[in-house]
Amino acid sequence: MRRKITSLLLGLGVVGGTLLAATGSAQGHGYTDSPVSRQQLCGNGTVRGCGQIQWEPPSVEGPKGFPARGPVDGTICAGGNGRFSELDDPRGGNWPATALTAGRNHTFVWRITARHATTDFRYYVTKDGWDPTKPLTRADLDPQPFLTVPFGGQRPGSTVTHTGVLPQKSGRHLILGVWSVADTGNAFYACSDVKF
Repeated sequence: MRRKITSLLLGLGVVGGTLLAATGSAQGHGYTDSPVSRQQLCGNGTVRGCGQIQWEPPSVEGPKGFPARGPVDGTICAGGNGRFSELDDPRGGNWPATALTAGRNHTFVWRITARHATTDFRYYVTKDGWDPTKPLTRADLDPQPFLTVPFGGQRPGSTVTHTGVLPQKSGRHLILGVWSVADTGNAFYACSDVKF
């Protein structure tokens, strides 16, 4: 009897460990809270019809190396992750937009649920004339980030803030935040719709 109980407990441990391993990526990692990202708008219920991302706003993880590598055009806001394709849907250009003042300082805020060694945080903005009714492509973005915050491989806290000067833009735009992880092949992507 003792041998059967031990085998049962061992089997449950293996199954439990397998379940943990299989669901580990759903634990999430991080997203921008300021300006509010599309995944946060879905997670807090502001935007409906978001599919799985509503339960996993910190999980928009994809290949790092943006813009040379990373998610393919049209899948950037979802980090190339098909499970979160609702983030790439421009919704006719009607995502709620955060009001920002061009040329002013803004404090960017990331909520981190799994603290990874970090290379940097980078922020890109769409070019003037960008069409908000189409999925985001590299050609839509200014080629250089307007803000880069090096992290030197350190682990961030549960909330990361850094201040930078917003670009000189007017009208509706999209800010792409990319959090590059130092010790994996991935990065986290967050698209924030803004209005200057």
